[in-house]
Amino acid sequence: MNRFKTLTTVCGLALMGAILAPSARADAWNRKTVITFSGPVEIPGVHLPGWGVLPAGTYVFKILDSQSDRHIVQIFNKEETTVYATILAIPNYRLKVTDKTVITFRERPAGQPEALRAWFYPGRNWGEEFVYPKAKALELAKATNTPVLFTAVEIPVEVAAPIKSPDEPVVVELKRAPIMAIKPTGEEVELAQVVTPPPAAETEVTASTEPESTLPATASTLPLIGIFGLLALGGAFAVRAFARRLQ
Repeated sequence: MNRFKTLTTVCGLALMGAILAPSARADAWNRKTVITFSGPVEIPGVHLPGWGVLPAGTYVFKILDSQSDRHIVQIFNKEETTVYATILAIPNYRLKVTDKTVITFRERPAGQPEALRAWFYPGRNWGEEFVYPKAKALELAKATNTPVLFTAVEIPVEVAAPIKSPDEPVVVELKRAPIMAIKPTGEEVELAQVVTPPPAAETEVTASTEPESTLPATASTLPLIGIFGLLALGGAFAVRAFARRLQ
């Protein structure tokens, strides 16, 4: 009887774990990250008036939408009550994965703020490389002597009201905008010449170690929870019947 009670408890704990798991995966999907800048940082994208450069301070980065080959990243204040910017980004690949958040910048001349380049979430090969308006991208390319991603579509840089949904017209326009890269010489090149695609072998490893990244944002885990629940209950009844036979 004691064995039966013990196994029943284990099954119950397993079921609770299956129920609690989705909330953790949801956090992993939007990749909420708290970041503190020690100095001013220039940002691309659609931002609130006067917030094209973030002053030193603490901010929260989140993914708003990632159901295509391009992502929409938002930057909030520390309390997550204000959206400072909504930025177009594309997945870019790095060979070395770290267990900490990595933010990269494009260095600027002395006295000018560093420009935001990419954001890598801990434990992921894929990061978010940010896209600038064409004029700003050319300026950065010349200053850093490296190609910079850009979109030539005229999208309003500032908005009076915060963007809260991936279905808002500005976000839809961002997701449709063609993206290229511009060299310091002003030459425009295809995206594939600048963004590093993952090796085939690494793609398989990433998919096996991070299964949640292969699911669309709208995928539900409820059917899986139901299956775990039925298996746990079925196992408990089977053990109970076996215990009775031994008595």
